[in-house]
Formats: sequence, C-alpha cells, structure tokens
Amino acid sequence: MTAELRPPSAAACPGCLAAPPQPVEEAPKDARIALSLPGIHCQACIATVERELDATPGVHSARVNLTLKRAMIEADPEVRAADLIPVLERAGYEAHELDAGTLQATQTDRAGRDLLMRLAVAGFASMNVMLLSVSVWSGATDATRDMFHWISAAITLPAIAFSAQPFFRSAWAALSVRRLNMDVPIVLAILLALATSLWETSLSGEHAYFDAALTLTFFLLAGRYLDYRTRAVARSAAEELTALEVPRALRLTDDGAEEEVSVADLRIGDLIRVRPGGRMPVDGEIAEGRSELDRSLLTGETVPVYAEPGLGVSAGEVNLTGPLTVRATAVGEDTSLHRIADLVAIAESGRSRYTSLADKAARLYAPGVHILSALSFVGWFLYSWDLRTALNIAAAVLIITCPCALGLAVPAVTTAASGRLFRKGMLIKHSTALERLAQVDTVVFDKTGTLTAGTPELTNMGDHTRADLEIALALAEGSSHPLSVALVKAARESGLKPATLTDVTEVPGFGTEGTWRGRTVRLGRASWVGAEQGARTAAWLSVGEGDPHPFYFSDALRPGAAEAVAALRESGKEVLLISGDTAGAVEALAQRLGISKWVAEALPQDKAARIAQMTEDGKKVLMVGDGLNDTAALAAAHVSISPASALDAARVASDIVLLGQDLTPIADACVTAQKATRRIRENFRIATVYNLIAVPLAVAGFATPLIAALAMSSSSITVSLNALRLR
Repeated sequence: MTAELRPPSAAACPGCLAAPPQPVEEAPKDARIALSLPGIHCQACIATVERELDATPGVHSARVNLTLKRAMIEADPEVRAADLIPVLERAGYEAHELDAGTLQATQTDRAGRDLLMRLAVAGFASMNVMLLSVSVWSGATDATRDMFHWISAAITLPAIAFSAQPFFRSAWAALSVRRLNMDVPIVLAILLALATSLWETSLSGEHAYFDAALTLTFFLLAGRYLDYRTRAVARSAAEELTALEVPRALRLTDDGAEEEVSVADLRIGDLIRVRPGGRMPVDGEIAEGRSELDRSLLTGETVPVYAEPGLGVSAGEVNLTGPLTVRATAVGEDTSLHRIADLVAIAESGRSRYTSLADKAARLYAPGVHILSALSFVGWFLYSWDLRTALNIAAAVLIITCPCALGLAVPAVTTAASGRLFRKGMLIKHSTALERLAQVDTVVFDKTGTLTAGTPELTNMGDHTRADLEIALALAEGSSHPLSVALVKAARESGLKPATLTDVTEVPGFGTEGTWRGRTVRLGRASWVGAEQGARTAAWLSVGEGDPHPFYFSDALRPGAAEAVAALRESGKEVLLISGDTAGAVEALAQRLGISKWVAEALPQDKAARIAQMTEDGKKVLMVGDGLNDTAALAAAHVSISPASALDAARVASDIVLLGQDLTPIADACVTAQKATRRIRENFRIATVYNLIAVPLAVAGFATPLIAALAMSSSSITVSLNALRLR
C-alpha cells in the first residue's frame, strides 16, 4: 500500500496560509449593484429613478435600462441594495436586487437566442432564394432570369448582413491583429460569392450564386449553434469563491460594543464577533467563546470541530452553536478563502490554453485555403486574361474548401456524445471536455461527498440496550449536530421512541445533557463524558455514574462508488484518493475500495499542487470532487467532474456535472469520450478526402460556385450523419 499523511500545518488552522506581518492597505473598490424595476414603462420613469438614486448619499452613478427593466448603480463599498430599495419604493417603484449570477445567465441566454435567430433568418431566406433559383434552373431567360436574380439579391444581401455578423466580427478581430482564423476564409467565400453574383446579375449573366452564399451561411451557423450548446454557461469558479466571502462583519469597539462594518475596513488585530450560524469573515484565532465549527468547505470533513480559545479559524468556516470572538490575523485578499480563489483563477487560465482538435486544424487550414484560392485566380487570369472567369473559379475554390465540414466536425460529435451522456446522468459543460476526458490516464477522487455520501451513518446500533438507545434518541433530538441527526434517523427507522427526559440542554462544543429518572445523562464528546477518544468517529453516551458507551459512525458510500473505481482500474487507469479527512478514515475507505495510493489531511493548496505535479510528470488527470477544498484541484486538472450536490464553486470549476447520486457513469463517460474523439478524427478524414477530390475539380474550372456550394453541403451532411452514430 502506498499512502501519504500530510503533517499538520504550521499556520493558524487547517486551510490557512501564513499571513503577512502587516495588513495590506488598499483603496476599497466601488460596489456595483443591480436592481430589477418591474414597474417602469416610460422615459419619465427612467428620469425619476435615476434622479432619486443619484441624490442618494454614496451613489456615484445610476443608469436605467428600460428594455431590461433594470438599474445598474455604482456606489461606495458600504452602500447596499437594501439601502436603495426603500428610496425607490418611496418614489413609487417596486425594486428587487439582482445577483451577478442572474446577470450572467441573462447575458448567456441572450447570446443563445441571438445565434438561434440568425440561424432562423438564414434558413428562411435560403429556402426562398432556392425557390427562385428553381425557376432559373428550369429555363428562365433574359428579363425573367434577371428579375429573379435581382429579387434573390434583395433577399440575400440583408439576410447575410444580419445572419453572418458573428463571422464578420470574428474575421475582423483576427485581421485587426494580423492573424488568420477559420472565419477569415468563410467571410472571403461569402463576400466573393456575393460580389460574383452581383457582377453576373448586372451583366445579365446566366449564373448567380446568392443561394450558395446563403446555404454556406446557414450550415456554418448551424455548426456555431451546436458548438454554443455544448459550452459552459456559468460564472468563473473564482467568482463563485469570492461570492462566499462575507461582505460585512461585527467588530468589537474598545468598550466591547458591536459595530457593523464592511469587511474591507477590518484590520489585523481587530476583534470580531461571529454569531451562531455565521461565516468567518477573516482568518484569525478564537479569543473568547466555545462552539463547534463546520470546516467542510475547506477540509471536506463533515464532522464539526470543537472550537475554544486559541484555535485558529479560516474565512469561510461556519460557526455552529455558540458565539465566538475572533482576533483577525489575515484580512481581505490575504485570507485563506481568497487565496484559494487565486489558485482557482490561475488554474482556470492554464486550462483555457488547451488547444482543441478544431483549433489545430484551423491553424493549417485557413492559410492553405487563401493561398490556393489566390493561386487559382492568378493562374486562370494569366491563362485566359478573363477577370470574370478567374473570379468565378476563385469563388468556387473558396466555397468548395470552406471549412463547413470542419466547423461541424467537432460540435456535431460533442452534441451527440453530450446527449448520450445526459441520458445516463452526466452534463457536459465545457466544449473541449470530451476531447480531454478521452486522454485521461489517472483519476483522483476526493473522499467526503464524492466517494462517500457526506453524511454520517450509525454502525453499531446493535451494541446498545433499548433503554440506552431511547435515552440517546431523546438527547440527540435536542441537537442539530450531524452525528445527532444521524443517530435520530437510525433510531426512528428502527421504530424507537425517545425516553422522557427533563432539563435537556445543549452545551456548545461538547454535546447535549439532561436528566433521566434523577440521573444526569450526556451524549457528546468523549472527554466531556469521561471516556477516552479513539481513532473512530463516535458520540459517547453516559448514564449517571455508569461507564460511557460509544455510538460509532462511518460515512456511507455513494451508490456505484465501488463499481466506478473497479471499472476505471480495469480500463488501465491509475486511481488515487486525496482527502482533507483524517488518516484513519481515508485509509479505511481506500482499503474498502481497493485504492492503493491515498493522501490524508491534504489542504486545498496541497491538492492543487499534487495535481500540478502529476501534470508536469506527463499524466492526464481526471479530478472528481465536490467541496471548496477541491475547487482549485478541479480547475487545475486536465478534466474534472463534480456531483450535482457539490458546492456551487466546485460545479462551476468542473467540466462535467454528475446529475444523480450514482458514480457508475464516470467510467462509461471515459469510454464515450474516446469514441467521440475517434468520430471527430473520422470527420476530419472525411473532410480531407472531400477536399482532395473536390479542390482539383474546382481549380480546373469544372465546378461553378453553385456546384461548389452543393458539394460543401453534401460534406457537411456526411459529417453530421457520422456524428449521429454515437447516439
């Protein structure tokens, strides 16, 4: 067995990084507040709302969008939406706060609708121009033919001006920085087809290629929309982590009074009161009070930690039972939570540099198409000295080599594969996730909440008498501690009823006590009831002067965990377990699942560093995790998966979301990804063979722009049908 136990950190607590000796002074950033205004309906409403907001102290500017019925406000850091809503209500307008996620979702939805609308316009216009072209193909001549051509032009020009804007913008952006991308030959092909068609029409020529330009635009937009459907529509994981930071805190003054201040105003050495249920706003040390801390965000451990004076705490941890006074040792950007966000941002930027197969093809394809078309134009012009013929052939070469099949090769396959995996309970978020998943040779699992259900489960109910169980049930019902909740669930499922107790009280950080038949009964920590704490997770019951009895708990496996690990190992992948939990718990789970390599007590930065080291060693790592302590590792991995029950930041950082509880689909996803990658490569080969056959015909002058468009459409349909084989 290979194992590694991380030594306890020298920092204030698990999850903390060393704080600098002096606070970092920074100018506070202005607050950006978004308000929904469902009641506004005219320009007068806009003027009134902006005037009222601008007159509010602390507000720098306010702008109202009538279409979205939304106000965007720039204000001082201490100004909150709750301060502005009453101002507008007094002016007679209903107002509600919008969070950043709502704004991002709205923007994403608008982009999807915009792309779909352009696709619909191109398709509708293409059908109409095709109908007009049928008349020309059927033998219409002279004035009738010219009329149909001019009507086609009237339909095509505005339709392409609207529908092809994404390609125009992309091509211009590339050319403005003196580089080529896949959209440059697309735009050249469309513009050349239009120019040739207008020239032919003005000269009363027999052929015009408006239908070819529209068909080209339609197929390319179809590929672009399929690609859009597979992309992640979520905020950055670093933004999600930042959202967990507490915006305001209760600072104690010199006379012991509480004052609510912005976290930006806190300094090292300040005393901060954290009430039960509150989240730590800073890294620090407990100066006063006893309670229990939920550290699951940072360490992954589901069992709360006893908190007493002298214990180090981290920003993001939750105070569960009693009030605490914390002395700040790190604030603002120096807190452990903010540093994890920095790790995630760095990891995300690194992963975004992954080059997809389509991008690699574009690097070679785009310059080759331009050179070939230019040589065709020059060659035919020098051969025939006929500008019209040379332009027609150059347009045919551009259209027939237009990367429509290449544009569909990847999105068609990823859409088909994503649909297949979605039916099995997996949601593909990132456009290149399948390509990266196919390359995986190492799988790293988190423990709590990933391989296990993340909730404790009573394992030794049969070791206790019915009387003890009824007493324990009565005490457990008086606490919200996870172990108490698990004990109540197990006892209720067994049909037990609680004993009759009096004076039941919960002692923060220790447990619950009461009186039963004149004797004091306690359920809680081993040291509190006079027992010796072992390596196993337990709650101890003492009845009067009798010996305490332990209730042992373990973390239940997720459905399919054993099957998923076995299937991944059988496929030749190396499987590791890295957890922030204790060594005993991690080792027990590793042995249970047959995982030979494991790491215990790993801090968030340790997990990210281990993933980075394996990546440097040439491994392609799949990370499966669910907690805040996994977020940096999820972003740093070659590809990542998180359960739907995971923390928002973890789901955003991952490429794939597991929708159900069962882990079995993970192994199948790897197989599907490998098949999808093979289909993508097959599509590239189909496109290559098509070009090898079609391009010489176009260069030789045997293919008009119309025939080139039909050939291009045929290759696109072939690629799409090949992708559907995945379903």
